[in-house]
Amino acid sequence: MTVADTARPAASATLITPRITVLIADDEPPARRGLRALLEEQADIEVIGEARNGTEAIAAIQSLRPALVFLDVQMPESDGFDVVRTIGAERMPVVVFATAFDQYALKAFEAHAIDYLLKPYDRTRFNAALDRARLQVRRQTVDDRLLALVERLEGGQQYLARIMVRTGTRTQFVAAASVDCFEAESNYVRLRVGDRSYLIRDTLTNLAERLDPTLFVRVHRSLIIQTSRIVEVESLFAGEYVLTLSTGRRLTSGRTFRGAVQAALGL
Repeated sequence: MTVADTARPAASATLITPRITVLIADDEPPARRGLRALLEEQADIEVIGEARNGTEAIAAIQSLRPALVFLDVQMPESDGFDVVRTIGAERMPVVVFATAFDQYALKAFEAHAIDYLLKPYDRTRFNAALDRARLQVRRQTVDDRLLALVERLEGGQQYLARIMVRTGTRTQFVAAASVDCFEAESNYVRLRVGDRSYLIRDTLTNLAERLDPTLFVRVHRSLIIQTSRIVEVESLFAGEYVLTLSTGRRLTSGRTFRGAVQAALGL
C-alpha cells in the first residue's frame, strides 16, 4: 500500500451533514400542521417539538435546544418577543418569525435583517426563509440583532395595526381601527366590526397591551372599546357607565375602570 493509498478515503465513505433541529411555536394547530408538513419535506430538517404559546416555547428552547425556531409573534401568555427577552438574544437559536404585522412594522424586521413569514405565506416565501435560516445555522452565527428588533418594535410602541382572523379555511386581516369593541369569551376574544363579528384565540389582557391607547380604552375586565365609537354616556350608581356605540350597542363599564373611562372620554 502506497502513501497515496493511505491518504485516500475509502470509496464507500460519505460525508453526512447533521440535520437541522427545528422547533415550531404557534398557537394555531392548523398553522403548526402546515409548517410541519413543509419542513418534513426537507431531508436535512428534523422537527423535534412544537409549542402552543410563549411559555411552552421558552421551556422547549431551554430543554430541546433546537438549532432553528419558527416563532409566531402573536401568541397568548407570552408572545414571540417575550420569548426572545426571556431566553436572551445571545442564547436564542436562529429565528424565523411568523407574523401578521402590517408593512410599517415589517420594515423593522428588514432593517435588522431578521427573517419573517408574513401570514398567510406561500411555499416560495417559506423556501426562501428556510434557505436563509440554513445559512445562519451552518455558520453558527450568534445574532444580537434579535434584541435590537424587539426593542424597536416594543419600545418604539408599534401598536397592532391589523388582526388576523380565520373563518373556516380562509384567513382575513381586519384593520384594528375598524373594530368597534373587543369582548372576552373564555380563552377567546370576539371582535365587533359593525354588524359583523370574528372570534380569535387570544386574551383581552394581551390585546390591551398591543392596541393604541389613543384609540382604545379598556372599560371592563372583559371589554375594550374604541373611543371614537362611543356616542352617548349614561352615569350609573357606584361609578359604572352605560356606553352607547354608534352601532346602537349599549355596553356597561366596570366600577374599577371608572378612571380609565373618565380619562379617555374627558368626563
